Amino acid sequence: MPQIRHSFIDNLIINADRALRTLAAGSDMTCERPSPALPLAEAELSTEERKKAAALMRVNHTGEVCAQALYQGQALTAKLPHVRAEMENAAAEEIDHLVWCQQRIDALGSHTSYLNPLWYGLSFAIGAGAGLVSDKVSLGFVAATEDRVCKHLEHHLSELPQSDLRSRAVVTKMLEDEARHAEMALSAGGYKFPGPVKGLMTLVSKVMTTTSYRV
Repeated sequence: MPQIRHSFIDNLIINADRALRTLAAGSDMTCERPSPALPLAEAELSTEERKKAAALMRVNHTGEVCAQALYQGQALTAKLPHVRAEMENAAAEEIDHLVWCQQRIDALGSHTSYLNPLWYGLSFAIGAGAGLVSDKVSLGFVAATEDRVCKHLEHHLSELPQSDLRSRAVVTKMLEDEARHAEMALSAGGYKFPGPVKGLMTLVSKVMTTTSYRV
């Protein structure tokens, strides 16, 4: 079948729909892969352990909201069709992570971050801006972002209760996928960002993770 070519306005409408689905659909969203938590038993956690696990999974959920926005913004402004396709495919895989995190937050009796609409809007703008500069910069931004996400996930594995096998299984699988996305972006021609730029990205991510942990 011939590939459908959307106009810029069509793409704006499509992205608005995706934003609403990401921010409002919650546990109604579906994923292609079953959660790695499903085969495992729910742990008996103390009140403090449950609260901490929920807060960490809320941070991870916000990270996936930002990933959706980042990839959709980049896909909107990507210049080369294959780069746009890569961004859209990565966004589709990140939906699995979004749903898995939502399911764990629900199971732990907590809520997603109230600031997600703000972070979505900022991430979409950053992604679209990177795509406007060049596909090389856009892919480089993906690689640098995913590298930062991997560090967060590694830290969360050390912080999650050892008995919360379900949350730990989700984070472990997310870590594998995010590392693969970073490698994919670099192999596709992504620009390797210098240290100062990565340092600035670390500061921004620190603000996001700190606020999402609490709000």
